[in-house]
This record gives sequence, structure tokens and C-alpha cells, in this order.
Amino acid sequence: MAKIRTAVFPVAGRGTRFLPATKASPKEMLPIVDKPLIQYAAEEALAAGAEKLVFITGSAKRAIEDHFDSNQELEQELEAQGKRDLLDAVRGIVPSYASCIYIRQPAPLGLGHAVLCSRPAVGNEPFFIHLADDLIDAEEACLAQMARAFESRNASILGVETVAADQTDKYGIVAAEPVEGRLSLVKRIVEKPKPQDAPSNLAVVGRYLLTPAVYDKLATIGRGAGGEIQLTDGIAALMNDEAVYAYAFEGRRYDCGSKLGYLEATVEFGLKHANLGDQFADYLARLVATRLRG
Repeated sequence: MAKIRTAVFPVAGRGTRFLPATKASPKEMLPIVDKPLIQYAAEEALAAGAEKLVFITGSAKRAIEDHFDSNQELEQELEAQGKRDLLDAVRGIVPSYASCIYIRQPAPLGLGHAVLCSRPAVGNEPFFIHLADDLIDAEEACLAQMARAFESRNASILGVETVAADQTDKYGIVAAEPVEGRLSLVKRIVEKPKPQDAPSNLAVVGRYLLTPAVYDKLATIGRGAGGEIQLTDGIAALMNDEAVYAYAFEGRRYDCGSKLGYLEATVEFGLKHANLGDQFADYLARLVATRLRG
């Protein structure tokens, strides 16, 4: 059985919903407490066994490369100041066995095109796709759960969850037949259907484990909705040749592409923080009490 060695991170988007914060800094570098979203994404992929991290970038994304690169001056300063915990945190962002590859998406032609750009780095192997906007807090990394499902099926897996019926036009939506446990066989997939046209309310939420056959589909399907090459269309074409499964992952997803979801994640992860959690909980309790009295 092939090991999933590579994770692809499409990070070329502009992040306009967070302007002006994202005018000069990538949305993937927005911090949840003390780590940026893209680091949470990389950590999840590494926990699932990935050794090669492929970032599909665009303009104004240099900060992502800098974040995963070593910074000798900073490390020397932290060491001189005896700040060992911070030094370890900085040095441990990417383990020594992992490599980072950066590929520029030449034009904003959609998620499917971004994934297609990763083909030279991935090669003829199954691979993860991780959208950093979707932060999933789980006891076992979401991608690791999907990798286990792949072991039994040796086929593409989509991470899914049930969404409100009036939210289907924000996601790729699947119609699927249950197989076993959390796994279902995908019968149909539609990109952002209106609620009245949606085949279900089971949404694909930023986690994919795909076979390399999807690359040929993405290279030939042409442009779809919005004049872009849609990953959903590529997966739909793939289903003509091989099985595709949906996996209802365990864990809580935070939509950090929205301001409310980002704030929710910040609060929840702040409450769980090893050093700050108790103090933050006390602060929130006092704040709520003050608001109720007011």
C-alpha cells in the first residue's frame, strides 16, 4: 500500500474577506493565539505522515516561505537570551526529515488549477490537499484519519461534514451511499449548488486525499464555474474511472475563512492554551459577568 508522502497547500488566494489585515500579509499567516493558520495545516499533514510539503503560492506570499525557513539571527538572539522554549518552538516548525517546496501559480485560475500546478512535485503518487482556512481540532489529525481510510480502500477520500441546508452554495456538495462506519461512496459531487439544487447537505471541507489520476482530469476539463478550473469538476471526472469516497471526520471544524469562524477558533484555542488557558477563561468569565450586569 502506497504511503502518503506529500501534502499540497493551495495558498495563492488573496484573502479579501480579511482586508486590510491581508493587504500585505497572507491570510494563511493570521495567527490563532501564537501560531499562524498555515503552521497548524503543516502540523496536521506531518502528523498524517507527510514528508514533503508543497505550497502553491501567489504574489505577496513570501511571508509563508520565510516562516518555514530557518532564521539564524533570531535563533542566535533567543539562545543568547536563554529563551530555550521559544528557541525550540522556532526550530521545530518543520522537522529535519521534512522538505518544503514552493510553486508559483502563474494566474488565479481556481483551486483545480492550483492543484494541477503541484503535479511536478507530487509525481505519480496519492497526495493530501489541505486548505488552511479550515482549521480542524481533533484528537487524531483529520488527514491521519483519512489516511487510515485510504489503507482499506486505496481510493480517493474527501473529508466531509454536514452543513446547514442554506449553506450549500458555499461548498462542494456530495451525494453518497454509506459503506461502513464514517465512510461513504460518492455518487455525485456538485460545486456550490443553491440549496434547492443541492443533492444533499454533505459538504467537502478543505481536506482531500486524491490519487494521481486526478491530474489528467484537471488538465483536460477546462474552466467551470467562475471561469476557473474547479477541483470539484476534476473529482467528478475522476469518478467516471474510479471510486471516490467521503469520510465524515471526527473533530470540530472552524471556518477561519470567515471572521466569525476565525474569532471562534481564537477563543477556543486560547482556552486550551497550556500557558494562557486558565487566565483567559477567568477573563472571559469576568467579561461575560460584566456584560450581563450592564
